[in-house]
Amino acid sequence: MFKSLSLKVIIFGFIFTFFSSFGQSYFIGLFNSSIRETLSISHGQFGSIYASATLCSSFLLIWVGKKIDDINIFKFAVLVAILLSFSCFFFSKISSVIFLFFGIFLMRFSGQGMMTHTATTTVSRYFTKTRGKALSAGWFGLSAAEFILPVLIVYLLATIEWRNIWLIISISVLVFLPAASYFLVNNLKLDSRENSDNREFKDDKIKQWKRIEIIKDYRFYIICSSMLAMPSIATGIFVYQSFITTSKGWGPYIIAQSFMSYSMCSVITLLISGFLIDKFTSRKLLIYMNIPLALSTFVIIYFNTPITAFIFLGLIGVTNGLANILGSSTWAEIYGVKYIGSIKALTTALMVFATAFGTALFGVLIDNGFTIEKIAVVSGIYILLSIVLLFFIRKKLNPTII
Repeated sequence: MFKSLSLKVIIFGFIFTFFSSFGQSYFIGLFNSSIRETLSISHGQFGSIYASATLCSSFLLIWVGKKIDDINIFKFAVLVAILLSFSCFFFSKISSVIFLFFGIFLMRFSGQGMMTHTATTTVSRYFTKTRGKALSAGWFGLSAAEFILPVLIVYLLATIEWRNIWLIISISVLVFLPAASYFLVNNLKLDSRENSDNREFKDDKIKQWKRIEIIKDYRFYIICSSMLAMPSIATGIFVYQSFITTSKGWGPYIIAQSFMSYSMCSVITLLISGFLIDKFTSRKLLIYMNIPLALSTFVIIYFNTPITAFIFLGLIGVTNGLANILGSSTWAEIYGVKYIGSIKALTTALMVFATAFGTALFGVLIDNGFTIEKIAVVSGIYILLSIVLLFFIRKKLNPTII
């Protein structure tokens, strides 16, 4: 399927999405108890610091992320790797609430933000005809990490002090990522493209939109309203999963066990959606992305048995698998790839912002007495409205031919 340089770009995407885990919510959350115990802070204080630091990182990403359009991919990747290594080192030195804020800020910016931005932008720009399958293969890096790292970290926390784990991560990142980047993308240029003579549209015939132009395009906001549903709602669910289990009367391990269905559905969807996107295009599949997420809200509203958790998170996993690929390929199809780094910097920043917003909104609703069913109703209404808006413009999502 993939040959030579194409295969190297895929492996590069896989590695960088894997290492992005160190800045992802699920990974940092593994150290939640250790950090709160060290700093003597509450769940609420940790959540507030986490949300505010994440929000600040999203603003910085808008400016820094666009530099990927101007700098050699190898040099950019090495700079991101060094930043991630430093962030992990800084995180190991947390000794106060102020240090925790900056530590989370650095990890969210370098890990979840810049690592995924570098991986998906590079893959989206290079691939044309097989972009869907390429992004699907690249995102398997994060899925592999979600499967491996939680068990590994829980084991290490039982034997190693949590600060030392972050030191080990820092050294590993600094040694491995620059070397991997040199081997995989040292010869990759900004104008390098997948060899393909059978494309729906030629790059030189598609209008290459700049970021200043897309923010004036109404389609951009409608698409974003749909794409931001998953990160905002899913993050709120993940952060407040204990609230859900208490509300539903489920056992303490039900949600944790049901993450298996989330992971499995995400991986299966990743595998299938790559082929579907290459056959039907992202533009045609976009409207279906949030339907499983909408169904998950109905499940949580009307059903209470423990098996519900597996169905609930399984449906979220389906949308997650679709969103990971569509969140990158859609922009490339509609707006071209010349300025895709600048565009992805903005959309990735919006995604990071959505995770902070979702965490804060769920917390406010819970504090104001909303049950999980009422929160699901609010979420479901937003999802359905975004789908309806997307339905009305579905025939206007083709790229502009010049």
